[in-house]
Amino acid sequence: MFRKVLVANRGEIAVRILRGLREMGIRSVAVYSDADRAALHVRHADEAAYLGASPSSESYLRIDKILAAARQHGAEAIHPGYGFLSENADFAQACRDAGITFIGPSPEAIRAMGSKTAARQLAELAGVPLAPGTKQAITSAEEAQRVAAQIGYPVLLKAAAGGGGKGMRRVDRHEDLPSALRDAASEAERSFKSSEVYIEKLVLNPRHIEIQVLGDEHGHLIHLGERECSIQRRHQKVIEECPSPLVSATPGLREAMGAAAVKAAKAAGYSNAGTVEFLVDQSGEFYFLEMNTRLQVEHPVTELVTGLDLVHWQLRIAAGEPLTLRQEDIAWRGWSIECRVYAEDPDAGFLPSPGKMQEHSRPSGPGIRLDSGVYSGWTVPMDYDPLLAKLAVWAENREIAASRLARALREYSISGVTTNIGFFTEILQDPEFQSGQLHTGYLDGFLARRKPHAADAETGTVAAIAAALSQKQPPIAVADKPGTSRWKQQATEGLYR
Repeated sequence: MFRKVLVANRGEIAVRILRGLREMGIRSVAVYSDADRAALHVRHADEAAYLGASPSSESYLRIDKILAAARQHGAEAIHPGYGFLSENADFAQACRDAGITFIGPSPEAIRAMGSKTAARQLAELAGVPLAPGTKQAITSAEEAQRVAAQIGYPVLLKAAAGGGGKGMRRVDRHEDLPSALRDAASEAERSFKSSEVYIEKLVLNPRHIEIQVLGDEHGHLIHLGERECSIQRRHQKVIEECPSPLVSATPGLREAMGAAAVKAAKAAGYSNAGTVEFLVDQSGEFYFLEMNTRLQVEHPVTELVTGLDLVHWQLRIAAGEPLTLRQEDIAWRGWSIECRVYAEDPDAGFLPSPGKMQEHSRPSGPGIRLDSGVYSGWTVPMDYDPLLAKLAVWAENREIAASRLARALREYSISGVTTNIGFFTEILQDPEFQSGQLHTGYLDGFLARRKPHAADAETGTVAAIAAALSQKQPPIAVADKPGTSRWKQQATEGLYR
């Protein structure tokens, strides 16, 4: 096992990895920028290395500086967390060339799944279901129109190197396709330095369900079940669950999706932790979407339901240990729901809310897990994704888990910055959420019928939740919202997915 590991990230995920390292008796090295000199992850680490100025392009995205820090501090391995360089094949290759272990998949696997078109080709060869569309980049508007006519409108144009909704366009009419293709290619070039765009049939109001996989470097791969990630805003996940209400109610679906995920991962020669994402249509058919070659933001719900520590397993696998778990060893017990707590204002278009946190009252009690990267007195910087923490709960079933999450949100108080804590209490009261009838367009519909500050509305559908939410959310001090285009951009473009 490694003696010292550098964590090439910040915020709550850096803190979570650092805790895992300490539990395993491994010394840790944090990295930080100017904005993060007093950050919680720096306080949790055994050692810390300064990277540079606050912009991520001058700090957390600098491969040379991170490798120099690892060499200077004698780190044998680097854990990238998620976001930043976690899915950068060049970074994984640079670690290999420097003789430093990258805690994640190989550069070859990252490249294989990093291109959406290459990933679709691999999935097809492995016999994994695909939505109709191309497996190569579109070369002309005429080709795009020909393919769209074959598969039928509406269609979706997607950046081959993309993610997070960038370089993506929905097209409903034949005559709109040429201009949409130009716009998608232009945005893809700006965002990913690649203008390649492919086309696929748009699955209307699908469920977004992902399968957690885990594999060692000896060819053994298993899946750890699914997560429901259908509640999204602009292709960014907001609330996640394990298990999925749909999958848990459909006999054989977990086994089928799990087997497909393992096939896709094996086709890429995958090892370590990863996630295969699927869309499920209204008839229950599922289609390969992409593979995220890293630890996911929402991994806590899988840990709470399976009882496994994914970070511990990542470290063991990266150190060359065989995966001792077999598929038949994996069991799913109870229900877990997670919400992502951001410094943002739902009543102002979800604009980020910078400022100094004056109070941080944490929820606690049975079944509560809070992965946090902040503390009272911390100033939320404007340079990064405004994710403050992830609040996850576990209970025997979905109804009790939702009630427990409502109670935890009532106890959770942050002042000095505006957060989306109260917004989650509203979602928990929504009849569509309570019934588990979820899809990727759910949040758009919820926002359309939502009234600002309506967190005390009662539905009566789930009495335990309604009772827990019968009082208004405690007042939260509202920070001045900057109006710069930089903030507006960050409100729609998160670092994490």
